[in-house]
Amino acid sequence: MSARREATSLVGETLDSLLASPNARKPIMDIDVVFGRKTVPEIKKGLRDLNVEYVKVGMFDVDGILRGKYMKIDKFLSSLDKGFGFCDVVLGWDSNDQLYDSSTYTGWHTAYPDAEVRIVPETVRALPFEDNVPLFLAEMAGKGEAICPRGTLRRVVNRAADMGYTVSAAVEFEFFMFNETPESVRAKNYQGLTPITPGNFGYSVLRSSVHSEFYHSLMNMCRDMRIPLEDLHTETGPGVIEAAILYDDALESADRAALFKTFTKVLSQRRGWMATFMAKWSNKVPGQSGHIHISLRDKKTGKPVFFDEKKPHTMSDTMRWFVGGQQALMPELLAMVACTVNSYSRLVPGFWAPINATWGVDNRTTALRVIPGAEKSQRVEYRIAAADINPYIALAASIGSGLWGIEHKIEPSKPVEGNAYEQKFPEKMQLPTTLTEAAGRLRKSKAAHDLFGREFVEHYAQSREWEEREFRKHITDWELARYFEII
Repeated sequence: MSARREATSLVGETLDSLLASPNARKPIMDIDVVFGRKTVPEIKKGLRDLNVEYVKVGMFDVDGILRGKYMKIDKFLSSLDKGFGFCDVVLGWDSNDQLYDSSTYTGWHTAYPDAEVRIVPETVRALPFEDNVPLFLAEMAGKGEAICPRGTLRRVVNRAADMGYTVSAAVEFEFFMFNETPESVRAKNYQGLTPITPGNFGYSVLRSSVHSEFYHSLMNMCRDMRIPLEDLHTETGPGVIEAAILYDDALESADRAALFKTFTKVLSQRRGWMATFMAKWSNKVPGQSGHIHISLRDKKTGKPVFFDEKKPHTMSDTMRWFVGGQQALMPELLAMVACTVNSYSRLVPGFWAPINATWGVDNRTTALRVIPGAEKSQRVEYRIAAADINPYIALAASIGSGLWGIEHKIEPSKPVEGNAYEQKFPEKMQLPTTLTEAAGRLRKSKAAHDLFGREFVEHYAQSREWEEREFRKHITDWELARYFEII
């Protein structure tokens, strides 16, 4: 038996299992000629030299779902120059492909025309389980640019540049893994699901070693797709894993985070498993975080601007105002971060999720955690975010609010010491408790209109209000169990 076949038989006859074997993993050197280049002419030449027939192109919608298609190379090369048309329904429907009923951007009143889309050449990646077919990300242009998630973050990053800053960011996700398939979870009505491991076992070497094939498959995939992981380990809970993605500039970090969620699901399902990034899939286990780490540098010198050894907690004035802006605007922008009905099931006391717009120094019970350290490592962690975030929109909110704080020199409250869950805070620090309430706060926020534009705020707010209206149409198991017989 060959080494390649032997490796496959040991861990299951799937491509993902094959990728898990370091000796059997298919190299990507043959396509480095494309990935080592950034300009359109260089990418065109690289694709032609490799005789690439098809590429995959995708863009992330309002819910952070990758929508795309395969494109023949001739059409793709032409689209690199002048863009292409993509039905604008992708910004006019929800995660279940149901059409919004109050969108002004698109709808039956506009007849769902094609929208202008531009390809972003520097986002090119290889798809290791598709014979290294190139993947390119795209974003809306023209009228749709105003509400495009990636375009919204890009405007915030440009705002930072105009203020003299570059933005570094990183996202870390917790996600639960199940020995289930898309068919089995539906057959079970999402009840009685089987996690890949039982019990609570955070940072378990035992668990990660037993399932090392999957861990290596995931790390290899992320490496090959330019989504470098800083660390990967089990978290407390049955089948839960945490991955920290290496920091980079904000747009690249958002690309990495969005792609990580998508292709972790792809890798899992190709193995016969499923990954979920819901904020809270069960009341019996903690929710799943999607924490965001942010720091700023001086655009001209590259020097970090959050560190000042002469200030309390080594927080510079710039960092203090940044945190002040994040804290002040969190109640108004929460819908951009806690973006699903399920998000609000996580924001309850005692489950490692904050419930007020608080901040503290290395305090994991607060919404904002200032992490002091050396000049290069000092940063703020935006802990209100869960794994269900759209990375582009959540980063836009967390960065934009901080920039607003710098612009207006917003002073934060006193840092929280001890357990924030057991303390009382002023009404202005209380967060919305439902998605509809959060969307209403966003719609009325003058700062949001200034930071993200009226078109984005209106479109996004109506999409979140739609989401909760859809939820209200359904009868939950809790309601049946509570009211069916007794009331």
